[in-house]
Amino acid sequence: MTSIVVVGSQAVLILRQGAHGMVEEHLNGRHPRCLAVDVDDPSRWYVGTQSDGLWRTADGGMTWEPAGSGIPYPDVTAVAVAAKGTSGNPAIYAGTEPSTLSRSDDRGATWRTLEGLAGLPSSSRWSFPPKPDTHHVRWIEPDPTTPDSLYVAIEAGALVRSKDGGATWHDRVEGGPFDSHTLATHHEAPGFVCAAAGDGYYESVDGGDHWTRPMGGLNHGYLVGVAIDRGDPDTVIVSGAPGPHVAYRPPQVEAYLYRKEHGGSFAPAMEGLPGASGSTAARLAGHPETAGVFFAVNNHGLFRSHDSGKSWTAVKAQWPAGALADGAHALALWTE
Repeated sequence: MTSIVVVGSQAVLILRQGAHGMVEEHLNGRHPRCLAVDVDDPSRWYVGTQSDGLWRTADGGMTWEPAGSGIPYPDVTAVAVAAKGTSGNPAIYAGTEPSTLSRSDDRGATWRTLEGLAGLPSSSRWSFPPKPDTHHVRWIEPDPTTPDSLYVAIEAGALVRSKDGGATWHDRVEGGPFDSHTLATHHEAPGFVCAAAGDGYYESVDGGDHWTRPMGGLNHGYLVGVAIDRGDPDTVIVSGAPGPHVAYRPPQVEAYLYRKEHGGSFAPAMEGLPGASGSTAARLAGHPETAGVFFAVNNHGLFRSHDSGKSWTAVKAQWPAGALADGAHALALWTE
């Protein structure tokens, strides 16, 4: 059974399978920003908020509590859960504004800051243009094929890597993405990582040592979301816009979806979706177990594809008034 979790601008929104379209609201008013589901125990979720720290649930969102101490700033901008390691617990990572990364090995009860991130040579050039005096961790992507390997996107300035769970770091490489918004990896493709970035679409097949920028077919280079087909690492969907000022906040928004497969060029993937004009950039998620199934959420609602993104249908849901007025920050699927 699959349920869907959406992080709106004001609350975490849960559409449970069998709930006849009824949507629950949780953490209302705490301004959630990011979400991670524990793949080994999918009833455990972690939600970062704008100024109220990290929250966690162990029962699929029915009850919530603040995570334990140790994250140095209350503005939690990214969170991720790695696959369970030899310790028996997964590593959980939380990123903040300003840019720090913390790790928990006890399901969020305690945290330690991974100090090496701040010492990278590129860190002196990190800056978020709307607030040039600061920057933040935008995305954390553990590699599902390599224990303790992870990729971290800093907005803006770098995509950095660690191969030892954050003990040591590799800085941005020449030709790599500068302004990554979302990263994606695949359990059947060791070394493969792709990035939807403000400076375009990037791919690496060697764990981030080298990058290509295959932009063929993309008419819009400001990318926000990316997702990979569960059953085919060569099938990728991205969301994008003409630029940052029209990607996020209605009414002056304009956003698109594109898909590509097997090394080909991108092609528009808008069949069944509302028009690009008036749409925020979609947040994307592939089904964690079923090949060819994707979900996308924007200010018009939630949409499902059963054909690897070629066409879309609206998911019937009774969204609370205004819940998706500004689009969504994150989207995840929960299976039980």
